[in-house]
Amino acid sequence: MKLFIHGVPDTPHLWEPLVAALGLQEQDYLAPALPGFGCPRPDGFSATKDAYADWLVGQMEAAGGNVDIVGHDWGALLTLRAASLRPDLVRSWCVTNAVIDPDYRGHTMARRWATPVLGELVMLGMRNKKRLLPALVSGGMPRSLAEQEVPLIDKTMRQSILRLYRSAAGLRFSDEWVKGLENLPARGQLFWGETDPFVDLSVGERFAKRWNVPLHVERGAGHWACAERATEFAALLRSHWT
Repeated sequence: MKLFIHGVPDTPHLWEPLVAALGLQEQDYLAPALPGFGCPRPDGFSATKDAYADWLVGQMEAAGGNVDIVGHDWGALLTLRAASLRPDLVRSWCVTNAVIDPDYRGHTMARRWATPVLGELVMLGMRNKKRLLPALVSGGMPRSLAEQEVPLIDKTMRQSILRLYRSAAGLRFSDEWVKGLENLPARGQLFWGETDPFVDLSVGERFAKRWNVPLHVERGAGHWACAERATEFAALLRSHWT
């Protein structure tokens, strides 16, 4: 089973270009929404990084194990964590434009979201859909994707984002999240948009060298390279899976 995990501030719409490029049928893959991202957040769900990692392990179990899992942005971070917790459920993994790295200190917006009061003020600004759409496009999100995602960025998603980033101190990882990478299944792959303004290519290069994982750099593409260059990504995944 193919399992696709989106990031922030996205929904499963992210994967539509890639799924089309791969020619997958509905029975061949799962692309669940993170709780609170374009869907309700269950009562009692804390929306912390560990809660989302546990949720993803549950998705892997529900898929029957032996999954080929692909994650982008926060979905990439959760993929690495879940795969390190339950390598027995993973056939292969691939992450794009985010990795667990103890030396990475987070991008500017991540640090703002992680800061009490400031994060809430930023989220107030994100309520303005007419300003939010061009802001995401200028950050590299394909316009067609932004037009799908922006209407779904509601109060529930905004609150979930704040909880998630604060649980990770604005994308600063240490302790068991880093140590656990030693348990990652060997069959891994990185796919990186060269011009990502949020997570520099050097972060991916450092991870690839440290953990001996192949790195594909998509020249001229940005943070959402997985959607922007869906055809190229699909070709890489086909090779990786076979």
